[in-house]
Amino acid sequence: MEELRLPWSNKEGLLYGGIIALITSIIMCEFNIFKNAGQMTLDMFLNGIMCIPFVWIAVMLLMSLVVGRIADKFVRTYTVPTDSFYPKIVFNIIACVLMMSATMTIIGPTIGHLMSGELSLDPILDWPANWPVNFCVAFWVEMLVAQPFARYVMKRKHIKMLKNGGSGEAANPEA
Repeated sequence: MEELRLPWSNKEGLLYGGIIALITSIIMCEFNIFKNAGQMTLDMFLNGIMCIPFVWIAVMLLMSLVVGRIADKFVRTYTVPTDSFYPKIVFNIIACVLMMSATMTIIGPTIGHLMSGELSLDPILDWPANWPVNFCVAFWVEMLVAQPFARYVMKRKHIKMLKNGGSGEAANPEA
């Protein structure tokens, strides 16, 4: 039996990754806006909401095309097939958060600057100060919120599929 908490198909992988990317994008986008402004206002929150679709697209592309592939190789290198689910997930989270936080610390603010009509080197110049904080926050967001929620969604979806008498996508093409 396949792991209920992980995607069984590419379609489910897109849903799983999309959930993780959306949760992390929302939290990290708003966190960085408030942190850089030194205050929390409704206007700043709404500006952050406006940026989230663009940040989410950047995260999905980066994760699908680059980071996910490297993270998979990292996990296969440092784990063995007999390792349990949890070490593999933790290694995957560490690899993904390390690469995503390093790149999104530049890409995220650049998207915000472009949306406000300005282009600045600040994201690059501020990277050494911002990246360690972003890594720590993103790591705990992934460990405690985004990944557990996405795994919960997958498990519920798979239990429902199995109760309906099938396994995999073939049993429920509308899923």
